[in-house]
Amino acid sequence: MRAAGDGMTMAQVRAAIDRVDAALVALLAERASWIDQAAEVKAREGLPARINWRVEEVVANVRGHAEAQGLPPALVEMLWRELIGWSIAREEARLGPDDDMRPIGAATISRADMPHAARPPDRKDTTT
Repeated sequence: MRAAGDGMTMAQVRAAIDRVDAALVALLAERASWIDQAAEVKAREGLPARINWRVEEVVANVRGHAEAQGLPPALVEMLWRELIGWSIAREEARLGPDDDMRPIGAATISRADMPHAARPPDRKDTTT
């Protein structure tokens, strides 16, 4: 990879951007195939498409990746919330719609949505 501003022509810069765009699309296709796998597992395990704690975990992860790469975390969060919404819709096409149809940005975490290790021990947990 050449450094920006090292005498590249605009055509070369555009070609590099096009190459990155193609790689991003390939990665999105790979992610979509994993979403399809998740839908299969969720169908088998009786899980809903939208799992609010996981949505927030994914958003926190990508915000951290964005910060580490020098990108605005808010921009990456906005893009990922759109991607997550699309992914949930893709899963719902297989699983059926969830009862909880709040927008991704309005998600709240209920005790049932929390990972087992993060649940408060205020009552006997029978979900294990």
